Amino acid sequence: MKKFSRRNFIKATIGGLVIASGNIFLGCKDENISSTLTNDLEIYHLRQIITKDSSTSRKIMFQSDDQLKNPIVELREQNSDQIEKFNCVDCSFTDDDNENIQFVAEISNLTINKIYEYRIVDGDHCTNWITFENSDQNSFKALIFPDSQCADYDVWIKLAKDAYNRNEDTNFFVNMGDLVDNGEDSSQWRRWFSATEDFISKIPFVPLVGNHEYYNRQWQVRPANAYFNYFDVPNNNSAKFNRHYYSFDFGNAHFVVLDNQNSELDTINLEDGEEIISEQKNFLKQDMTATNKKWKIVLAHKDVLQYRINGRPERQEGFSDFGLEFMPLFDELKIDLVLTAHLHTYRDRGKIFNFERNDQGTLYILTGIAGDVRYPGLWIDHALDIVKAPQPEVDNYLTLNVTNDKIVVKCFNYDGTEIDNIEIS
Repeated sequence: MKKFSRRNFIKATIGGLVIASGNIFLGCKDENISSTLTNDLEIYHLRQIITKDSSTSRKIMFQSDDQLKNPIVELREQNSDQIEKFNCVDCSFTDDDNENIQFVAEISNLTINKIYEYRIVDGDHCTNWITFENSDQNSFKALIFPDSQCADYDVWIKLAKDAYNRNEDTNFFVNMGDLVDNGEDSSQWRRWFSATEDFISKIPFVPLVGNHEYYNRQWQVRPANAYFNYFDVPNNNSAKFNRHYYSFDFGNAHFVVLDNQNSELDTINLEDGEEIISEQKNFLKQDMTATNKKWKIVLAHKDVLQYRINGRPERQEGFSDFGLEFMPLFDELKIDLVLTAHLHTYRDRGKIFNFERNDQGTLYILTGIAGDVRYPGLWIDHALDIVKAPQPEVDNYLTLNVTNDKIVVKCFNYDGTEIDNIEIS
């Protein structure tokens, strides 16, 4: 009998799926405001993307099966008759032989502690109003999802939906890279979006690019076209690596998101890997030095530690190339928290300074796995590990709670069982 590899299994089982949530029908008829509008505008993958400061603005992106004439985003305070209109820009692209008709608009002038509604309007057609709360950000919660790549995306879909249902007070959510197993495969992206449809239109999404976003369908490295087109993250003013890395503020915290897929970039262009490392180190130093926020947090896909591997005695325990390059800078900048992923295992390392355990250092957490691609028994525990998930590991998620006084990170199994609880105060 012919054996299916994980990748062949994906092609066989996901490639032909029709996603039930593909076209989100968002009809509207507001007799008081726009009685001439009809309720037949169909869009899908409606999403909010993080901006530099989401207390005042949000990026709204969406897709359509048909070319729209002149779409706009209408915004109002809940139940108000005063409407602001924001023009949409066509940001359509073609990948995996599929034309993706999509648009983006940035809504602005938001005020803290108000509830807003927005909808998409095109000519005489519109969607329902989508409600979101621009809450006080002095205290906020984020949902953190590790790698969500899957062979069967039902695992990711259930985890994401259940995690949000348990944390409906979350203010934004993060996916730590390797969102999909194959960055070119459009069917996997549809499955990824179907997992987040209940909340991605209501709260901002913070994406990270992982190495799997750089794969084509032949599993060769190529530019991460789909990822960079789907998620219009903040501009970093880089001539060559715009939106590969970025920063944003949320409440009293400043976040920097890094792209540490330099080996993949080296494969595309031999000099790109070294160049993006140098560029990001300069960006990180200037950006973190300039902020006046109390808490400093870094998000990166690949991890800072190197693990021994069962059956490979030649591989030594230590620090990854990324860790060796960036951990001294994290020390210098007094970064409070670094979250990583990639190894599909949850590990709490506590605080590290100068490559050693030190209570004055940065807290390092390897976030785990949110999909079904598991490596049971692969990694040998690192001397710096304090807490690891129960073995064999299952999918998990984290919550990040930030106040003026402390940061609390909690890790939960897929069923809501608490695995770990760490506090920085």
